[in-house]
Amino acid sequence: MENLCPRARCPVQEQRARWERKRACTARELLETERRYQEQLGLVATYFVRILRAKGTLRPPELQALFGPWELIYGASQELLPYLEGGHWGQGLEAFCPHLELYTQLAANAETSWTTLQGQLKKSKRFRRFVRLQEGRLEFGGLQLQDLLPLPLQRLQQYENLVVALAENTSPNSPDHQQLTRAARLISETTQTVHAIRQKQKNGQHLQRVQALLGGRHTKWLTSGRWFLRQGWLLVVPPRGEPRHRMFFLFSDVLLMAKPRSPFHLLQSGTFACRALYPMAQCQLHRVFGHSGGHCGGLLSLSFPHEKLLLMSTDQEDLLHWYDSLTSAISSQKN
Repeated sequence: MENLCPRARCPVQEQRARWERKRACTARELLETERRYQEQLGLVATYFVRILRAKGTLRPPELQALFGPWELIYGASQELLPYLEGGHWGQGLEAFCPHLELYTQLAANAETSWTTLQGQLKKSKRFRRFVRLQEGRLEFGGLQLQDLLPLPLQRLQQYENLVVALAENTSPNSPDHQQLTRAARLISETTQTVHAIRQKQKNGQHLQRVQALLGGRHTKWLTSGRWFLRQGWLLVVPPRGEPRHRMFFLFSDVLLMAKPRSPFHLLQSGTFACRALYPMAQCQLHRVFGHSGGHCGGLLSLSFPHEKLLLMSTDQEDLLHWYDSLTSAISSQKN
Protein backbone atom coordinates (compact mmCIF):
# COMPACT_ATOMS: atom_id res chain seq x y z
CA MET A 1 0.00 0.00 0.00
CA GLU A 2 1.26 3.47 -0.85
CA ASN A 3 2.53 5.47 2.12
CA LEU A 4 0.00 8.28 2.68
CA CYS A 5 2.41 10.25 4.89
CA PRO A 6 5.77 10.03 3.14
CA ARG A 7 7.13 12.92 5.22
CA ALA A 8 6.17 11.39 8.58
CA ARG A 9 9.16 11.01 10.87
CA CYS A 10 9.82 8.73 13.78
CA PRO A 11 9.60 10.65 17.11
CA VAL A 12 12.67 8.80 18.40
CA GLN A 13 14.68 9.85 15.37
CA GLU A 14 13.50 13.44 15.74
CA GLN A 15 14.58 13.48 19.39
CA ARG A 16 17.97 12.06 18.50
CA ALA A 17 18.36 14.69 15.81
CA ARG A 18 17.57 17.45 18.32
CA TRP A 19 20.12 16.01 20.75
CA GLU A 20 22.72 15.88 18.04
CA ARG A 21 22.09 19.51 17.02
CA LYS A 22 22.36 20.67 20.64
CA ARG A 23 25.48 18.57 21.15
CA ALA A 24 27.12 20.04 18.04
CA CYS A 25 26.21 23.58 19.07
CA THR A 26 27.52 23.07 22.63
CA ALA A 27 30.72 21.43 21.39
CA ARG A 28 31.36 24.33 19.02
CA GLU A 29 30.81 26.87 21.80
CA LEU A 30 33.12 24.97 24.15
CA LEU A 31 35.86 24.91 21.51
CA GLU A 32 35.54 28.58 20.52
CA THR A 33 35.44 29.85 24.10
CA GLU A 34 38.38 27.62 25.09
CA ARG A 35 40.49 29.19 22.38
CA ARG A 36 39.69 32.68 23.68
CA TYR A 37 40.21 31.58 27.28
CA GLN A 38 43.63 30.09 26.52
CA GLU A 39 44.62 33.27 24.69
CA GLN A 40 43.79 35.41 27.75
CA LEU A 41 45.54 32.99 30.10
CA GLY A 42 48.58 33.22 27.85
CA LEU A 43 48.59 37.03 27.92
CA VAL A 44 48.84 37.08 31.72
CA ALA A 45 51.37 34.22 31.81
CA THR A 46 53.59 35.82 29.15
CA TYR A 47 53.38 39.55 29.82
CA PHE A 48 53.01 39.47 33.60
CA VAL A 49 54.09 36.25 35.35
CA ARG A 50 57.15 35.39 33.28
CA ILE A 51 58.43 38.94 32.80
CA LEU A 52 57.93 39.81 36.47
CA ARG A 53 59.86 36.67 37.40
CA ALA A 54 62.66 37.43 34.94
CA LYS A 55 62.98 41.09 35.96
CA GLY A 56 62.68 40.36 39.67
CA THR A 57 60.11 43.14 40.07
CA LEU A 58 58.27 40.98 42.61
CA ARG A 59 59.87 38.55 45.00
CA PRO A 60 58.88 34.88 44.50
CA PRO A 61 56.48 34.85 47.52
CA GLU A 62 54.74 37.99 46.23
CA LEU A 63 54.54 36.56 42.71
CA GLN A 64 53.01 33.35 44.06
CA ALA A 65 50.57 35.29 46.24
CA LEU A 66 49.42 37.37 43.27
CA PHE A 67 49.04 34.70 40.59
CA GLY A 68 48.83 31.39 42.47
CA PRO A 69 48.72 28.39 40.09
CA TRP A 70 48.07 30.54 37.02
CA GLU A 71 50.77 28.97 34.83
CA LEU A 72 49.58 25.46 35.70
CA ILE A 73 46.02 26.40 34.76
CA TYR A 74 47.33 27.78 31.47
CA GLY A 75 49.15 24.50 30.88
CA ALA A 76 45.98 22.51 31.56
CA SER A 77 44.14 24.53 28.92
CA GLN A 78 46.97 23.95 26.46
CA GLU A 79 46.59 20.20 27.01
CA LEU A 80 42.80 20.29 26.65
CA LEU A 81 42.49 22.36 23.48
CA PRO A 82 44.00 19.82 21.01
CA TYR A 83 41.51 17.20 22.21
CA LEU A 84 38.61 19.59 21.59
CA GLU A 85 39.93 20.57 18.18
CA GLY A 86 40.16 16.89 17.26
CA GLY A 87 36.60 16.21 18.43
CA HIS A 88 37.74 13.94 21.30
CA TRP A 89 35.45 15.54 23.86
CA GLY A 90 35.17 12.74 26.38
CA GLN A 91 38.83 11.79 26.31
CA GLY A 92 39.99 15.40 26.58
CA LEU A 93 37.68 16.38 29.42
CA GLU A 94 38.46 13.21 31.36
CA ALA A 95 42.18 14.02 31.09
CA PHE A 96 41.44 17.62 32.15
CA CYS A 97 39.59 16.72 35.37
CA PRO A 98 42.69 16.00 37.51
CA HIS A 99 43.62 19.67 36.98
CA LEU A 100 40.39 20.90 38.61
CA GLU A 101 42.15 21.09 41.98
CA LEU A 102 44.06 24.06 40.56
CA TYR A 103 40.78 26.01 40.39
CA THR A 104 40.08 25.23 44.04
CA GLN A 105 43.55 26.50 44.93
CA LEU A 106 42.99 29.66 42.91
CA ALA A 107 39.69 30.32 44.69
CA ALA A 108 41.29 29.81 48.11
CA ASN A 109 44.01 32.30 47.10
CA ALA A 110 41.61 34.92 45.64
CA GLU A 111 41.61 37.25 48.66
CA THR A 112 45.39 37.07 49.01
CA SER A 113 45.77 37.76 45.30
CA TRP A 114 43.56 40.85 45.41
CA THR A 115 45.24 42.18 48.57
CA THR A 116 48.69 41.63 47.07
CA LEU A 117 47.77 43.43 43.84
CA GLN A 118 46.33 46.46 45.63
CA GLY A 119 49.24 46.58 48.07
CA GLN A 120 51.90 46.43 45.37
CA LEU A 121 50.13 49.02 43.22
CA LYS A 122 50.04 51.34 46.21
CA LYS A 123 53.57 50.96 47.52
CA SER A 124 55.70 50.09 44.46
CA LYS A 125 56.11 52.74 41.79
CA ARG A 126 58.13 50.29 39.71
CA PHE A 127 55.36 47.69 39.77
CA ARG A 128 52.68 50.29 39.10
CA ARG A 129 54.55 51.55 36.02
CA PHE A 130 55.09 47.98 34.78
CA VAL A 131 51.38 47.11 35.09
CA ARG A 132 50.31 50.24 33.21
CA LEU A 133 52.79 49.49 30.44
CA GLN A 134 51.62 45.92 29.98
CA GLU A 135 47.92 46.78 30.15
CA GLY A 136 48.50 49.33 27.38
CA ARG A 137 49.50 46.62 24.90
CA LEU A 138 47.08 46.14 22.01
CA GLU A 139 46.79 42.43 22.84
CA PHE A 140 44.93 43.24 26.04
CA GLY A 141 42.19 45.20 24.28
CA GLY A 142 41.79 47.62 27.18
CA LEU A 143 41.50 44.90 29.83
CA GLN A 144 43.28 45.52 33.11
CA LEU A 145 45.08 42.94 35.22
CA GLN A 146 42.40 43.14 37.90
CA ASP A 147 39.82 42.24 35.22
CA LEU A 148 41.78 39.17 34.18
CA LEU A 149 42.62 37.69 37.59
CA PRO A 150 39.05 36.33 38.17
CA LEU A 151 38.99 34.83 34.65
CA PRO A 152 39.67 31.15 35.57
CA LEU A 153 36.87 31.06 38.15
CA GLN A 154 34.49 32.59 35.61
CA ARG A 155 35.62 29.96 33.12
CA LEU A 156 34.96 27.18 35.64
CA GLN A 157 31.27 28.16 35.68
CA GLN A 158 31.27 28.08 31.87
CA TYR A 159 32.87 24.64 31.96
CA GLU A 160 30.06 23.39 34.17
CA ASN A 161 27.30 24.81 31.96
CA LEU A 162 28.82 23.56 28.72
CA VAL A 163 30.05 20.13 29.83
CA VAL A 164 26.78 19.30 31.59
CA ALA A 165 24.89 20.30 28.42
CA LEU A 166 27.31 18.24 26.32
CA ALA A 167 26.80 15.16 28.49
CA GLU A 168 23.02 15.56 28.56
CA ASN A 169 22.85 15.73 24.77
CA THR A 170 25.14 12.78 24.15
CA SER A 171 23.48 9.44 23.43
CA PRO A 172 24.01 6.79 26.14
CA ASN A 173 25.24 4.54 23.34
CA SER A 174 28.00 7.00 22.41
CA PRO A 175 31.52 5.78 23.27
CA ASP A 176 32.31 8.97 25.22
CA HIS A 177 29.02 9.21 27.14
CA GLN A 178 30.46 7.82 30.39
CA GLN A 179 33.56 10.02 30.14
CA LEU A 180 31.45 13.15 29.61
CA THR A 181 29.10 12.21 32.46
CA ARG A 182 32.00 11.72 34.87
CA ALA A 183 33.61 14.98 33.75
CA ALA A 184 30.33 16.87 34.20
CA ARG A 185 29.95 15.48 37.73
CA LEU A 186 33.53 16.33 38.76
CA ILE A 187 33.34 19.84 37.29
CA SER A 188 30.01 20.46 39.08
CA GLU A 189 31.50 19.28 42.37
CA THR A 190 34.48 21.60 41.92
CA THR A 191 32.16 24.51 41.10
CA GLN A 192 30.24 23.88 44.32
CA THR A 193 33.48 23.76 46.31
CA VAL A 194 34.67 27.02 44.78
CA HIS A 195 31.28 28.64 45.48
CA ALA A 196 31.52 27.59 49.15
CA ILE A 197 35.05 29.04 49.38
CA ARG A 198 33.94 32.35 47.89
CA GLN A 199 30.88 32.54 50.17
CA LYS A 200 33.12 31.98 53.19
CA GLN A 201 35.48 34.71 51.98
CA LYS A 202 32.61 37.17 51.49
CA ASN A 203 31.27 36.33 54.93
CA GLY A 204 34.68 37.01 56.46
CA GLN A 205 34.75 40.39 54.72
CA HIS A 206 31.31 41.22 56.16
CA LEU A 207 32.40 40.22 59.66
CA GLN A 208 35.54 42.37 59.43
CA ARG A 209 33.45 45.29 58.15
CA VAL A 210 31.04 44.97 61.08
CA GLN A 211 33.98 44.74 63.46
CA ALA A 212 35.29 48.02 62.05
CA LEU A 213 31.85 49.64 62.38
CA LEU A 214 31.78 48.61 66.03
CA GLY A 215 35.05 50.37 66.74
CA GLY A 216 37.41 47.55 65.83
CA ARG A 217 37.61 46.15 69.35
CA HIS A 218 35.05 43.39 69.17
CA THR A 219 37.12 40.50 67.83
CA LYS A 220 34.41 38.13 68.99
CA TRP A 221 32.42 38.99 65.85
CA LEU A 222 34.92 36.90 63.92
CA THR A 223 33.74 33.74 65.71
CA SER A 224 34.15 30.61 63.59
CA GLY A 225 30.87 29.41 62.11
CA ARG A 226 29.12 32.78 62.38
CA TRP A 227 27.49 34.03 59.18
CA PHE A 228 26.43 37.58 58.41
CA LEU A 229 22.85 37.77 57.09
CA ARG A 230 21.80 41.41 56.90
CA GLN A 231 21.89 44.84 58.52
CA GLY A 232 19.73 47.94 58.54
CA TRP A 233 17.89 50.58 60.51
CA LEU A 234 14.73 49.66 62.40
CA LEU A 235 12.57 51.54 64.88
CA VAL A 236 12.54 50.09 68.39
CA VAL A 237 9.10 50.65 69.94
CA PRO A 238 9.41 50.89 73.76
CA PRO A 239 6.54 50.23 76.22
CA ARG A 240 6.51 53.98 76.87
CA GLY A 241 7.87 56.91 74.95
CA GLU A 242 8.79 57.50 71.35
CA PRO A 243 10.28 54.87 68.96
CA ARG A 244 14.06 55.03 68.57
CA HIS A 245 16.11 54.34 65.44
CA ARG A 246 18.70 51.65 65.98
CA MET A 247 21.07 49.83 63.65
CA PHE A 248 20.62 46.05 63.68
CA PHE A 249 23.15 43.46 62.53
CA LEU A 250 21.72 39.98 62.03
CA PHE A 251 24.04 36.99 62.12
CA SER A 252 23.24 33.30 61.88
CA ASP A 253 23.30 32.96 65.69
CA VAL A 254 22.70 36.43 67.17
CA LEU A 255 20.94 39.74 66.57
CA LEU A 256 22.98 42.79 67.55
CA MET A 257 21.37 46.13 68.33
CA ALA A 258 23.69 49.15 68.04
CA LYS A 259 23.52 52.89 68.54
CA PRO A 260 25.51 55.37 66.43
CA ARG A 261 28.33 57.11 68.28
CA SER A 262 28.47 60.87 68.32
CA PRO A 263 29.68 62.44 65.05
CA PHE A 264 31.88 64.69 67.23
CA HIS A 265 33.82 61.75 68.67
CA LEU A 266 37.45 62.29 67.68
CA LEU A 267 38.40 58.64 67.17
CA GLN A 268 35.17 56.72 66.59
CA SER A 269 32.93 59.02 64.58
CA GLY A 270 30.84 57.01 62.13
CA THR A 271 30.97 53.83 64.21
CA PHE A 272 28.39 52.14 66.42
CA ALA A 273 28.23 51.06 70.05
CA CYS A 274 26.69 47.69 70.84
CA ARG A 275 23.60 48.07 73.05
CA ALA A 276 22.27 44.52 73.17
CA LEU A 277 22.90 41.03 71.86
CA TYR A 278 20.03 38.58 71.36
CA PRO A 279 20.56 34.82 70.79
CA MET A 280 18.49 33.54 67.88
CA ALA A 281 18.13 30.09 69.46
CA GLN A 282 15.94 31.68 72.20
CA CYS A 283 13.85 33.90 69.91
CA GLN A 284 10.11 33.68 69.28
CA LEU A 285 9.12 35.75 66.22
CA HIS A 286 5.69 37.08 65.25
CA ARG A 287 4.33 39.66 62.84
CA VAL A 288 2.08 42.03 64.76
CA PHE A 289 0.96 43.77 61.59
CA GLY A 290 2.31 44.09 58.08
CA HIS A 291 0.68 41.02 56.50
CA SER A 292 -1.40 42.72 53.85
CA GLY A 293 1.35 43.76 51.46
CA GLY A 294 0.38 47.43 51.73
CA HIS A 295 2.70 50.41 51.87
CA CYS A 296 2.34 51.37 55.54
CA GLY A 297 5.13 49.19 56.90
CA GLY A 298 4.69 46.84 59.79
CA LEU A 299 5.70 45.63 63.24
CA LEU A 300 7.63 42.56 64.35
CA SER A 301 7.59 41.06 67.82
CA LEU A 302 10.71 39.24 69.06
CA SER A 303 10.40 37.51 72.41
CA PHE A 304 13.37 36.30 74.47
CA PRO A 305 13.41 34.74 77.95
CA HIS A 306 14.06 38.07 79.70
CA GLU A 307 13.06 40.69 77.15
CA LYS A 308 10.63 41.49 74.36
CA LEU A 309 11.44 43.64 71.33
CA LEU A 310 8.97 45.42 69.08
CA LEU A 311 10.66 46.43 65.83
CA MET A 312 8.94 48.65 63.29
CA SER A 313 9.67 49.61 59.69
CA THR A 314 7.73 52.01 57.51
CA ASP A 315 8.87 50.03 54.46
CA GLN A 316 6.69 46.95 53.92
CA GLU A 317 9.19 45.19 51.65
CA ASP A 318 12.08 45.83 54.04
CA LEU A 319 10.02 44.43 56.91
CA LEU A 320 9.28 41.24 54.94
CA HIS A 321 12.99 40.79 54.19
CA TRP A 322 13.77 41.15 57.89
CA TYR A 323 11.05 38.66 58.77
CA ASP A 324 12.39 36.10 56.29
CA SER A 325 16.00 36.56 57.46
CA LEU A 326 15.05 36.31 61.14
CA THR A 327 12.96 33.21 60.45
CA SER A 328 15.89 31.61 58.65
CA ALA A 329 18.31 32.40 61.50
CA ILE A 330 15.94 31.08 64.16
CA SER A 331 15.25 27.91 62.20
CA SER A 332 18.97 27.19 61.63
CA GLN A 333 19.73 27.56 65.35
CA LYS A 334 16.82 25.47 66.56
CA ASN A 335 17.56 22.70 64.09
